[in-house]
Amino acid sequence: MEDQTATEIAARPAPALRRYVDSYVGFDLRGLPAGVHCGPPSRSLTTVISLSDPLEMAAGVDDGSPVTRFSSVAGGLMSRSVAFHHDGSQRGVQVSLTPLGARAVYGMPAAELAHRLVPLDELLGALAVELVERLRSATTWSARFTALDALLLRAVGRGGDRAPRERPEVAEAYRRLVAARGRVQVGAVAAELGWSRRYLAERFRGEVGLSPKTFARVLRFEHAYELAATSNPLPWADVATVSGYADQAHLVRDWREFTNRSPTAWRRGEVLLGAE
Repeated sequence: MEDQTATEIAARPAPALRRYVDSYVGFDLRGLPAGVHCGPPSRSLTTVISLSDPLEMAAGVDDGSPVTRFSSVAGGLMSRSVAFHHDGSQRGVQVSLTPLGARAVYGMPAAELAHRLVPLDELLGALAVELVERLRSATTWSARFTALDALLLRAVGRGGDRAPRERPEVAEAYRRLVAARGRVQVGAVAAELGWSRRYLAERFRGEVGLSPKTFARVLRFEHAYELAATSNPLPWADVATVSGYADQAHLVRDWREFTNRSPTAWRRGEVLLGAE
């Protein structure tokens, strides 16, 4: 029987890319039980390139969303988890883009990709094909991350003025919400920027794809998910407190909405937790 291993290797992108790319993560999963992994909503637009079999993904968990096979896939910001159907083994690289990165790399506002999973070659064409080939032919994680830097810098360089810049107030609202991990009143952010709450909501949704209020909820959930996914997690009541929920009941409500599972059912079904 194959040993169970779950390896993750994280790296920062080249300095010139850090406005556009939050992180790279290489993963190598082997010998785990088959299952469905909840890819949680987060602050980033997620791109995944498989280094082995195609990814089998759906835009929702246990909700009847169709499962599609991708060799590489780009997703926008989500307000629910994406389902990764796996047989217990998968190798690949995950790239987390900022909303500004959507304009720089893909030439479109992040809002155009919200709630969607799109084959990467539909967005980057031949550059995506080259990227997949280079990542698969590389023999080390370091070489793969170097290839990502080179190809994404080319994507940014060819972008030019394909898409107008985002409004600076929207970028600042995004920055403030992220810095506070969602624990800030949207009305207060709007007032500080000199906009009405309604005007900020319209502009923010038009650029990012989620309303500021929904994005703040995603950020709180993202924090809670990080705390709950550790090998020795805090009790659920403490997870709720630390991540800014009024109480555990509010955490459970959001957990059900964002994963379509209760916290307990999620933990029981996630075979990737504690597999390292």
